[in-house]
Amino acid sequence: MEHSCQLPTYEVGGAGARYNKTDHYAPEIMGSSTLQSVGNVALKAAFLLSMFVESCNGGNILVFPVDGSHWINMKILMEDLHARGHSMTLIRPSTSWYIPETSPLFTIINVPDEIKFDDFFDVYLKKQIEFLKGKASVLKFLSIQLEFFDMLSYYHRLTCALLSRMFDDRELIQRLQNEKFDLVLTDPAISGGVMLAHYLKLPLVLNARWICSGEGHFAIAPSPLSYIPVTGSGYSDNMTFFQRVKNVFFYSTMLFQNYFVVGPHYKDLCKKHFDENCNVLTYTQEADIWLMRLDFVFDFPRPTMPNVVYMGGFQCKPSKPLPDDLEAFVQSAGEHGFVIMSMGTLVKGLPSEIADEIAAAFAKLPQKVIWRHLGERPSTLGNNTMLVQWMPQNDLLGHPQIKAFVAHGGTNGVQEAIYHGVPVLGIPLFFDQFDNLLRVRERGGGLILDLSELNQHTFHTSLQEITQNPSYRENMQRLSRLHRDQPMSPLDQAGFWIEFVMRNKGAAHLRTDSYKMPWYTYHSLDVILTLLSLVGLLLLTTVAAIRYTCCRMCCRKKVKHE
Repeated sequence: MEHSCQLPTYEVGGAGARYNKTDHYAPEIMGSSTLQSVGNVALKAAFLLSMFVESCNGGNILVFPVDGSHWINMKILMEDLHARGHSMTLIRPSTSWYIPETSPLFTIINVPDEIKFDDFFDVYLKKQIEFLKGKASVLKFLSIQLEFFDMLSYYHRLTCALLSRMFDDRELIQRLQNEKFDLVLTDPAISGGVMLAHYLKLPLVLNARWICSGEGHFAIAPSPLSYIPVTGSGYSDNMTFFQRVKNVFFYSTMLFQNYFVVGPHYKDLCKKHFDENCNVLTYTQEADIWLMRLDFVFDFPRPTMPNVVYMGGFQCKPSKPLPDDLEAFVQSAGEHGFVIMSMGTLVKGLPSEIADEIAAAFAKLPQKVIWRHLGERPSTLGNNTMLVQWMPQNDLLGHPQIKAFVAHGGTNGVQEAIYHGVPVLGIPLFFDQFDNLLRVRERGGGLILDLSELNQHTFHTSLQEITQNPSYRENMQRLSRLHRDQPMSPLDQAGFWIEFVMRNKGAAHLRTDSYKMPWYTYHSLDVILTLLSLVGLLLLTTVAAIRYTCCRMCCRKKVKHE
């Protein structure tokens, strides 16, 4: 008996046919008798084929996720893959925050690890606020940055230790090899899945925006620093000379992070478990498909590569009805509408003095406020503000009465605001958040309020500007229309390319081998130096010939004169 695993194909139907998610055509204009006849033939054929061919609808995927908000993205992608009929096995670290220990959607392999952050991000935020408000010296700021590098080093070191234990567990490795996976799907912000894919010699698909050294494009696509801002610089694609100088400095910091903070841990892993002198960046560049969690409605235009697929906003979807208590609360605001606020998943809450300033400003608003706040209850909280530990953010953003979104600037929240056309007041905390909010501000869809400037007056004034000036909403609705104007939804596009890799055992024809070149070859410095040397040699030869001719002429004149 032959075993055939047929993955879905994608075609475009003509008149009289409609696309069906089970990947065949359903005629709509045939008569009932014709349909019955065709159906009987199809049933007989299917029965005969079933005697010889055991068919299945999906592939077999090994998933190595990253925790926190990154898991939210991966979970959405996995839910879609499950709906498409694919089976998945997920590698789950035992100390995971959000990844469940069991799931009906996929098989879970729990592996022991020691990664713990405790209150690192809350402490880190407080120290950063002290520096921004001028309460800390430059030396203190450098100390804060070193602490951040230590945290990164710690995370990657323990990830490599986890991988090393997995590679030493021959029973686990044999199980993974026996599963005959079609590919590895991973988030390369932590490179465990990248290393595992290379170890198992499987095709690799990245659910990416970040790699372990920074923004993913810098690893695979031409990235001229003259107009491609490095994350953390806080610049747009239109930089002055001094901004370009600073942009180069930030790029150097990214290289430092790769080669001295993160890279050595993977080098040690390679020495123990891989035959070749490997490099984690090179293995990342070998990925077949990069599913990028952004698009050019959100990001600045830049060069890209054929194996980069843009799925920005793939987690966004039409809003659903709110729970009764929330719906009653927002309806009570009447024509004034409501505002929501969320500062993400990494910090438990803002410092109490800042939370009090925000609560006092909210109390002055005519709008109702829904605030996801996990810290102490602010002493200045008004009657118009509801504190919640969780809220259906997408459904609230899609509600017709929403007026503004106060956000920290995480990629997910910003893209959901764009999808629903809601203006944003951004309060960036760290990482890429300022850069994300900058892209919204540059397009006229919001404002940024720095933590060092945040008080009751500035916060209230900024909120009034966002809610009362219609240009912010109009600009965000324009971005929303651009984002939605696509031939295929971002989630469907992601699913197609994952299945493409499974059907074709990779996508090597889309991947450039430029990453195998030495840096001087990539930038053609060897060619430039060779050409300059030839020009220099030609000039020297010409000068020498001229000098020789002049000397001969002078000698002849001297002999003739004597």
